[in-house]
Amino acid sequence: MDKEKAAYLSIVSNSLLIIFKLTAGILIGSISVISEAIHSSIDLLASFIAFFSIRKASKTEDDDHPFGYGKYENVSGFAEAILIFFAAAFIIIEAMKKIIHGSSIDSVGLGLAVMFISSVVNFLISTKLFSVARKTDSIALEADALHLLTDVITTAGVFLGLLVVKLTGLKIIDSLTAIFVAFLIIKTSIDLTKRSIKDLVDSRLPDEDISKILEIITSHDEIKGYHRLRTRKSGQKKEIDIHLKLSENYSLTQAHNICSHIERDIKHIFPNSYILIHPEPFSVIKNI
Repeated sequence: MDKEKAAYLSIVSNSLLIIFKLTAGILIGSISVISEAIHSSIDLLASFIAFFSIRKASKTEDDDHPFGYGKYENVSGFAEAILIFFAAAFIIIEAMKKIIHGSSIDSVGLGLAVMFISSVVNFLISTKLFSVARKTDSIALEADALHLLTDVITTAGVFLGLLVVKLTGLKIIDSLTAIFVAFLIIKTSIDLTKRSIKDLVDSRLPDEDISKILEIITSHDEIKGYHRLRTRKSGQKKEIDIHLKLSENYSLTQAHNICSHIERDIKHIFPNSYILIHPEPFSVIKNI
């Protein structure tokens, strides 16, 4: 399954779950169930953002975007994080109103059934999205999968809250569960914001990736040194820029062949990458 199909699957599943949750929440008068419907609505909007950003990011380079459109996936992740935050704020406000003015819940069994089904469906879909996201290194799809996984956790929380209401009759538990759900959503929003901004401001690649690059460089005896290693991530593409020191006795053709060899080695580890190598002359006499 490719990225676009996975994002479309998320749209379909979220649409159906919104209908089930909202209908059940209104019928039984449960703010926690309605809050889950709101959460799924935000997930649906996020899925649409992910779908269109993935489609945009897949476009090839052009004159206006010589490095491609990969950053659209990072912008998508940031936008989704903001949406999640506002959804959580709305849930907290509605839950507080219920606590202050009181609430009534009927037919708790219907809410339990809807929450259970929703949790199972979201778990299966999020697992699939995570799998595709890892294979394609898509932050937009990973963000969408993270939303659904959070939905699994929050839905399970609402399920337990309704179960407590059914067993004890304490209806305030419904509102307290909704507030707990909201804070879980806020945490997800903060984590996703950090990840998205990290790539938007061109932070370097993880230490693990840097080590792999340096291991390749140091494995070539022709390389006498390196400096100005610069890396960043744009969508799923890794961009690597480095200056290598080669013997001044090498011809231009020899220097080019060495750089091409190193580029191939790096691309073997990071297939979806843009690599720029700048060779510099290295004099043995000058560096004794």
